[in-house]
Amino acid sequence: MGFPAGPLWLIGCGSMGGAMLRRWLAAGLDATDVTVVTRTGGGVPEGVRSVQAVPLDAEPVTVVLAVKPQQLDTVAPMLAHLHPPLLISILAGVEIAALVARFHAGTIVRAMPNLPVAIGCGVTALHAPAAGDAARAAVEALAAPLGVHEWIADETQFDAVTALAGCGPAFVFRFADALAAAGSVLGLPADQAARLALATLEGSARMAAAADAPPATLADRVASPGGSTREGLNVLDRDAALVRLLTDTLAASARRNAELAAAAR
Repeated sequence: MGFPAGPLWLIGCGSMGGAMLRRWLAAGLDATDVTVVTRTGGGVPEGVRSVQAVPLDAEPVTVVLAVKPQQLDTVAPMLAHLHPPLLISILAGVEIAALVARFHAGTIVRAMPNLPVAIGCGVTALHAPAAGDAARAAVEALAAPLGVHEWIADETQFDAVTALAGCGPAFVFRFADALAAAGSVLGLPADQAARLALATLEGSARMAAAADAPPATLADRVASPGGSTREGLNVLDRDAALVRLLTDTLAASARRNAELAAAAR
């Protein structure tokens, strides 16, 4: 599947927007087809046109909004003259209705990529209730180099999806840090504990992704009755402690997503 034909404009090029652009270029997107619009005009990959103001002498085929959600009403008037066939927004908490009210595009897609898209191992959630087959194919062509993508049929689930996949890497990083810290408390050198924790997470994640069984079953396969792994799992499983902790964590993030959406309406 090739990239959508025609000019692509990236509005904003921060950590996430820049990571997506670099993956697209690495996958074969022609740098001369890309225009990046940022306040500074700098910090973009070599060969990509970078400007500080929205061009008035050209029309993009695809616009990707990658600014902060709080900048929505600053950016929208700058793009009011455009009528791109496809607009993709990665603005957290900004709903399709808010985008439709501000932009004139043939198809508007809401996307939520997470940080590992930078290495092509991310998750991108997509929502576009009015997208036809051609638009969906174009969006999927852009999502494919970033990792896994999932279409979300019900936008009300987006807060939960964002909390799980969008915010999830930060929670995994925190778990890795906690796992290493616990190993250090038990007497391992801190740097060694950190290396062991990261390697264990990486190997376990790859194994789970390739397995023919769910993670719960894999955990039980590792844990022999009466063994040391089972003793540790008993702590995590007691009163569903780990599930309750993560449910509270995701709920807090989902609530904040809903607050951001309300502010953008």
